[in-house]
Amino acid sequence: MLEKPVNVLFLCTHNSARSILAEAILNHIGRGRFKAYSAGSNPRKNQQPNPMALETLEAAGISADSLRSKSWDEFAMADAPPMDLVITVCDDAASKVCPFWPGQPATAHWGYADPSAIVGNDAQKMEAFRQTLYQIKRRLDLLINLPTASIDRLMLEHSARELAKS
Repeated sequence: MLEKPVNVLFLCTHNSARSILAEAILNHIGRGRFKAYSAGSNPRKNQQPNPMALETLEAAGISADSLRSKSWDEFAMADAPPMDLVITVCDDAASKVCPFWPGQPATAHWGYADPSAIVGNDAQKMEAFRQTLYQIKRRLDLLINLPTASIDRLMLEHSARELAKS
């Protein structure tokens, strides 16, 4: 058993959908081995989590109570929790120059289509959020089941990058 949880930061552009879903899912299934956070490279002023993301989490039995949209600058501060792994979940955030992360965390990119960009009726939009939740959860289930030996910095980065292929 690890002495402290593995801190994972999920990044997206606005921190309203994909990164919010990933944060909530990992905190729900992480079994104390993982502590998830999320942030955006460019959240809008007064950005809030997408209501459909929150509804999707609640329908899946995952708490959305403490979720809020925030800038990635929060996690580059000296008093921020040190990250062990930073995962971008949208291509736009992956292409940005990231801040310096204290502790030089492992990094990976897990690209997902933006469910909030779906054009259609509410049922079609909700289905896009459900599918994104399932895709993220599938990878996170694999991540949380990595053997403890795979969770040192270099192995974590390699493992997280390999999971992007699954």
